[in-house]
Amino acid sequence: MDLLLAPPTAAGPVHLGSPYEEALTAVRRWGEPRVVGPTCRRARRIMGDFDGVGYTVFFDAKDHATAVELWWPGEGRQSTTRVLLDGHDVFTTPADTILAELRERGWTVDAEDPENVFVPGVSLGFTRQTSQEVPRDGKGLPVAFTSVLVAGKSYYDFRSAQ
Repeated sequence: MDLLLAPPTAAGPVHLGSPYEEALTAVRRWGEPRVVGPTCRRARRIMGDFDGVGYTVFFDAKDHATAVELWWPGEGRQSTTRVLLDGHDVFTTPADTILAELRERGWTVDAEDPENVFVPGVSLGFTRQTSQEVPRDGKGLPVAFTSVLVAGKSYYDFRSAQ
């Protein structure tokens, strides 16, 4: 299966801005998710794993989906599910290839912290953090991303303002 990323509007079957029940119905096709919260510190979240790809759907205080984060299956684990951004599997395509293509589109890529890269205004966030044994580039970073987050356009505004 392919999970298509369509920033800043959707990640797989989850559309950003959708109400909680709609998002829950969308991810149930992958199996029964865990619901966390709301708590005094956080709004509700839906978490789960589909074919080894972990996911979290984040909600605001009004119970609308604000972001979806997906994680690679992990060291030694295989998945038949691909997480695609413009035809590239974000967990197997070299991160530098994906970032170069984002820049070619005219998007600003903030790679000041190379382990936590984001694209403001789109909003895409990528991490290259792991303690697992994975192929690494000349700077010691994992060659491919280990997670990706798709959110609404203003999600990373707080980082851009710093």
